[in-house]
Amino acid sequence: MQYEFLKAFSKRMKNVGLYALLFFNSSQKSIWKQFGFDELYEQLNMDFAVMLFVMEQSLKEDPCMIDDISAFIDSINSRYFQKPMTYQDCHDLADYIINNILSNEGKPMYFRGYDFDAMEWQQIHISYVANRIVYLEQETRRTSYYLTDDGYNLLLGTLEVENNMKLTIQEMIFRMHLEKQSYDKALDDIKNVFNLMRIQIQKIQEAMSRIRRNVLDYSVSDYEKLLKEDLDTITDTRDKFRGYRETVKSRVKELTETRIDVRALDTDDEEKLRNLREIEVYLSRAIDEHQKILNGHFDLKSLYTDELEKIAEMSLVKRFNLRTDLYDGILENPESLSRLELFFHPLFNRDPDRILNLNKAFEPQKASFSEDEADSTVDMDFDEEAWRTEQEQRRRNKLQKYEKCLKLLLGAAIEKKAVFLSEIKDGLNGEAEIRQLIPDVNIFKEVMVELLRARAIDVRALKKEKADYIQEESGDFRLNDMILKILGENPDYYNITAVFIEKASGRPPVIFENIQENRTETRTIRCSDVVISIREDRADGI
Repeated sequence: MQYEFLKAFSKRMKNVGLYALLFFNSSQKSIWKQFGFDELYEQLNMDFAVMLFVMEQSLKEDPCMIDDISAFIDSINSRYFQKPMTYQDCHDLADYIINNILSNEGKPMYFRGYDFDAMEWQQIHISYVANRIVYLEQETRRTSYYLTDDGYNLLLGTLEVENNMKLTIQEMIFRMHLEKQSYDKALDDIKNVFNLMRIQIQKIQEAMSRIRRNVLDYSVSDYEKLLKEDLDTITDTRDKFRGYRETVKSRVKELTETRIDVRALDTDDEEKLRNLREIEVYLSRAIDEHQKILNGHFDLKSLYTDELEKIAEMSLVKRFNLRTDLYDGILENPESLSRLELFFHPLFNRDPDRILNLNKAFEPQKASFSEDEADSTVDMDFDEEAWRTEQEQRRRNKLQKYEKCLKLLLGAAIEKKAVFLSEIKDGLNGEAEIRQLIPDVNIFKEVMVELLRARAIDVRALKKEKADYIQEESGDFRLNDMILKILGENPDYYNITAVFIEKASGRPPVIFENIQENRTETRTIRCSDVVISIREDRADGI
């Protein structure tokens, strides 16, 4: 190559693309002005603040849902940015940043970089955040977000240097701050070190996932590079961190023993003590991450070797056409049936995975408890059928609560053609109807979320799909199936062809007070007002 400095140019463009696509997605949207963020620098500051919050939640291994991000935006806005935003605006902004800017509305993001070695343009895939399903209290499903490898690299690239030097430099900076007793800076350093180790674990997991999908899609150069990074991370890291942890423990001991009463520490010493204890926690977690990297290193080597061996074995397999090579040959020469084992012998040339020793079945069995314990044994009778019946009854009861809530909402909408949630609340008569609408806080919340997510439900299309395909009955709540069930049970609802749900902008929120959460606690529910409308197709044209 004539210009050596252009080697690995596409990798540099990957880092450029991380910033370019984020700037492009953010700057091309006019919706920012609705929230008071008119300038690009304001928008980008909020984007990076949200990404840092998602990263912090990931470091603590806590779920990070849209509601959590909304609360974070509301907090920093009221304290720092001071934009005229309500909590609902903060929720909408959080959803917009995560799903539109960082996730590109679910569409894959690519940035083109030129490869001077291959003399062609390359499509570079970029992804900032991903999501997973988490289950909270009472088995409620929620979507939790976390940063991808690209997201981590973007954030760390704003402070750090090249990948192969990040951990070494951060460890050196941490040691320097620890020696100078700058514990606040040392705490930030050890957080960055821990973050880098988490990224390395994520790289190993993603590499193993790619190998399992298709080992030929994972090149030897990628494998060699990852192994080198693993070894660089593993070498001396564990012993160093243990030494740092002992140093921190001794510093904590000095601070506590030099004062008779720890509560009498002055402000500076108290802050030092707090930082030291938090540093000790992160050092312990870093040692655990070191062990995970070590285990993942050997798991990756074993997996890659096994998958390559399987590919090599497949190339040695000789395939036969049973009709031409077996059946036709037997028909031409029936005497070959006496030597048929020669054809099938390759199927039985492997040793069995497990050898069963039948002699063990006839040996006397020894009791697993002593004679003294025999009298204390309690006979228990477990009725599996009764347990299954009980579980099925609980499932049906829960589905009935979903159905009653949805039936009340649809009934009010069908009666008035279009109805607001606030109107439904005002029309409730007595505790029984309130319990029907809100049998459980999580059930009511899930029904409303599913309705808003659906927005428009085409009843005709659902009926056609149900008639054309046989679907297995599910024990979980499915909005479309339950709507068809409710409409199908009432002949007066036969002409309904569509149901529409949307937020009622500009209307005050709907507040339900003193909702019974359990036997001893009550809650207040505050939610946005929505409008539910229906469309009918009558034979008389009305």
